[in-house]
Amino acid sequence: MTVGVVGGGQLGRMLALAGYPLGVDFLFLDPAREAPAGRVAPVVHGAFTDPQLLEWLAGECEVITFDWENISVEALREHASGHEARICPPIAALAAAQDRVSEKRLFERLGIPTTRWRAVGSVSQLERALTEVGLPGMLKTRRMGYDGKGQLRIRTREDAHRAFEALGDVPLIYEEWVPFDCEVSIIGARSVRGETAVYPLSGNVHADGILRLTRAPFGPASWQRAAARHLARCLQHFRYVGVLAVEFFVRNGRLIANEMAPRVHNSGHWTIEGSATSQFENHLRAILGLPLGSTRSLGHSAMINLIGEVPPREQLLAIEGLHLHDYGKQPRTGRKVGHCTLVEDTAAKRDRLARRLLKTLAPGVRFS
Repeated sequence: MTVGVVGGGQLGRMLALAGYPLGVDFLFLDPAREAPAGRVAPVVHGAFTDPQLLEWLAGECEVITFDWENISVEALREHASGHEARICPPIAALAAAQDRVSEKRLFERLGIPTTRWRAVGSVSQLERALTEVGLPGMLKTRRMGYDGKGQLRIRTREDAHRAFEALGDVPLIYEEWVPFDCEVSIIGARSVRGETAVYPLSGNVHADGILRLTRAPFGPASWQRAAARHLARCLQHFRYVGVLAVEFFVRNGRLIANEMAPRVHNSGHWTIEGSATSQFENHLRAILGLPLGSTRSLGHSAMINLIGEVPPREQLLAIEGLHLHDYGKQPRTGRKVGHCTLVEDTAAKRDRLARRLLKTLAPGVRFS
């Protein structure tokens, strides 16, 4: 079995590492000559929209998947879907996740609580959004926003007009500001046969829009049930195949959907060491029609992203029980270059070690 992956970043790399023990081969398409997946699998270098390369990939593989959502839906539909290869997750889910307005409408249609919002395409629409949604808020690009990019916090009307100019002549969305107590995410898989498997809820800490810390399992059972219920509605709506993540704000015990990701997710990296079956393996099992693996936790896990550069290996590996994942990327400010995980037998011990490690690796980030 050969899986084609559009995108050769660290998520694709971890997919390949999870797939090789299952006897799965991989082909990647990525424009970057130093794509992380290239160290573990063959990479064809070219544009994500290249018709010849997409058609070739579809002809060589049983299934095509992707490791990030900002790829061309039109190119996939036109050049990859006419072959025998299946595209998983479904293109409809990819399209919904690419546009924040489509995403909000989906949540509302499925009865999933989300933020109040308005689409903004002009100054008059911005003024109406400020009046109807209120202040403070967030002004975001509808497309291509990730890791905090393309979004600005709005405190005053003057902020809003400055942000409108700064974000450029692109479709925008204005959302209410949620003074959340914490952020959580849920990850689940649905297979070709309709089997589902859901992971324990993850608690997430962001700084400058980038995920820095994840802990799992996290929160009371009521949060897990609510998040799993919302996730199930999305999986069923799309007749989804693969791994899907949904992120929520938590305010006074209520889950408020923020966004979804139709792919393996950064907040699920803890599952490599912390779960009976990783999110990466379950994604492959799902899209290849194999039985899904158990999502049972093996302990209390913490995952910390390494941003900018990987610290000296000796420093990290001297910590008992720490697992290091170096993505093989060149150092760069704000870039995810790796992560490390800890799995402990109690939540208290996990949190104590994670707090200490976060203080060393990201001294400006508040542990919460």
